[in-house]
Amino acid sequence: MIRAILFDINGTLTDILTNEADDTAYRTTANFLSFYGVDVPPDVLKENFFRISRQQKKMSSEEYPEFDSLAVFADIISNYRTRYVAGKSALARRASLVFRSATRYKLELYRGVWDVLSDLSREYPLAAVSDGQSLWAEPELKAMKLDRFFKFILVSGDFGYRKPDRRLFDIALKKLKCQPDEAIYVGNDMYRDIYGAKSAGLKTVFLKSNQGEQRYCGAEPDYIIYDFYQLKNAVDFLNNR
Repeated sequence: MIRAILFDINGTLTDILTNEADDTAYRTTANFLSFYGVDVPPDVLKENFFRISRQQKKMSSEEYPEFDSLAVFADIISNYRTRYVAGKSALARRASLVFRSATRYKLELYRGVWDVLSDLSREYPLAAVSDGQSLWAEPELKAMKLDRFFKFILVSGDFGYRKPDRRLFDIALKKLKCQPDEAIYVGNDMYRDIYGAKSAGLKTVFLKSNQGEQRYCGAEPDYIIYDFYQLKNAVDFLNNR
């Protein structure tokens, strides 16, 4: 019997497009930081963002390491401030949000997401388990008015590791107080979502969207959907199987 449904976010619920290589985003973020006594040229900011992100992952002992955007910007602020910066952590938070805003080109719901989540939330507790940064994911869910449907949101950046690490799914199951075979995970990436959730024992639904890895050897979803409205059929099938 299905007792809970978990979801990936980007590429599953939201059709999102970002470009962290866009020079304009670094000019915008550098201009913002200059108001607060942090004088870092846009090209230097870009180089530091990628260098520190890579360094965080390289120094991690995790098999699937995740970077921390707040720590990246806090490091940059410390290295390039030209005068005393009060509230460095708060400034790092604001800079990270400015950066995300400048790198994001598209944020839309896939067809049927609102209707289906509204229906499912009346029958099941719903949760989100996603890769990324909670500083970005949570306000984006709120902007799409989806946060109301979820009991909680787990984002990899808060843990230092990302999917397909099964611990993210284990934590979610513990919070939901249900066994792996009592939960469904819905995702669009055959490796991070389907392989990861299956390794934790969850039932899986693969949404074939315009994003994500479409194939991965050894990853076989329990159900495949091509439109979000088909999810209700998938849940009924897995509930009765």
